[in-house]
Amino acid sequence: MSKSFFALTLLAGAAMTGCMQSTAKPVSTATANTSDTPRNIIMVVADGMGPAYTTAYRNYQDDPATEAVESVVFDDILIGSASTYPHQQSGYVTDSAAAATALASGTKTYNGAIGVDAAKQPLESVMMRARQQGKRTGLAVTSQIVHATPASYIAHDESRKNYNAIADDFYDNRVNGQHIANVMLGGGTRYFERDDRDVLAQFIDDGYAYADSYNRLAAIPQGSDVIGLFADVALPPVLDDKRKNRLAYMTEHAIKHLENDNGFFLLVEASQIDWAGHSNDIASAMAEMHDLAQTMEMLREYVEAHPDTLVILTADHSTGGLTVGARGDYRWSPEFLSAMQASVGTIASNMGDEAAPGAYVAGQLGFTLSDDEVARFDELAGEPDVNKREAQLKQFLDEKTNTGWTTSGHTGVDVEVFAFGAGSQALAGQHDNTDIAAVIFEHLKGSSMQTPVSDNKGTPSGDDDACDFKEDWRCH
Repeated sequence: MSKSFFALTLLAGAAMTGCMQSTAKPVSTATANTSDTPRNIIMVVADGMGPAYTTAYRNYQDDPATEAVESVVFDDILIGSASTYPHQQSGYVTDSAAAATALASGTKTYNGAIGVDAAKQPLESVMMRARQQGKRTGLAVTSQIVHATPASYIAHDESRKNYNAIADDFYDNRVNGQHIANVMLGGGTRYFERDDRDVLAQFIDDGYAYADSYNRLAAIPQGSDVIGLFADVALPPVLDDKRKNRLAYMTEHAIKHLENDNGFFLLVEASQIDWAGHSNDIASAMAEMHDLAQTMEMLREYVEAHPDTLVILTADHSTGGLTVGARGDYRWSPEFLSAMQASVGTIASNMGDEAAPGAYVAGQLGFTLSDDEVARFDELAGEPDVNKREAQLKQFLDEKTNTGWTTSGHTGVDVEVFAFGAGSQALAGQHDNTDIAAVIFEHLKGSSMQTPVSDNKGTPSGDDDACDFKEDWRCH
């Protein structure tokens, strides 16, 4: 069982902070341009998307029939860059929890921390500040909604591994007596519908509409409070999802339910770019980047129609050490990724059941294989370990595309910052990731919170196996 390390304090009708800190660096009026203050703020985090990913995506989208490499949406909205290092006790390379806490609160913390500082004290997030000011707030992510990035905007926990306790925070933590998020879309049913506590039922009892599929989400009346959980843990990789624009779809519906006269704050996360990087899976990396690009295109159209909206996109860190070109060969061949029918993991899982595995793999990859390559996969299908099959398929695609990777973890490089809409010029130039929160706080001018939210965690409990999935890197 977890030990409580924060006192439980739920004071309805009061604002939050007392012991809650807001230590984001102030931004000058000249920098923030308060005459251009947005009414709506959409914060997009592309988890794991270092600069090599946007370069690779541009090449992936290139029309080979033209001499020039055409620009993509990311080129049109690039405005700066940001450093990502965590609190000094964790060194120079951040994990998603520390980075998300910095982006959400403007405070550096240690790797693994969710919404707390280096002394494990709770921090005010920009989402909490927006809620305190009467804005509607929400999130739309492709991971489980209790994963590091979304959790850092709502919860307070010394360990990102405490998924059940973080789910409890989603319900228990309040601003002015109200739940912090009006709309929550992503995966994670197992953490909300549990034997020890049915958090999902509590939200439904409080008037939240519930959707367990995209179609049911579409049927919810506009302006509702919504909890949409579309998978037991995370959503499927976009290559395996029936909806190939899943992030844009969730984002569009989140906005539909958040729009109101006071404005809104929305967190969007392209969560699985990071997981593709950890897995050194170039096919999923480009597919997840395309899912994000479609979302950014949709948001550009939204800002054209709603110019009082600010959209910010950045990464929490880079993952995998992706290189465009490898092994001394000055070539990168993304055309081998353009017709993928399923994720490498799904292909590896299914090929052992096929009568003609090589032909099946060719059909799923979407390009013609040589006789030797077909024979290679016919033989690989006899390998009983699906993980080894998957590793061989990834290696094959790396060879065909000439993709390189330097690590299965994170790297400490600076990441790009993209922004457009009202107040976006405040993000031009080189920043630290904490400056992004400072800019948002500046746009969310208002009194600081006064009452601490509830927290009840210590060491991981009830969730000891939370990171024991096949993809252990989902916990990094």
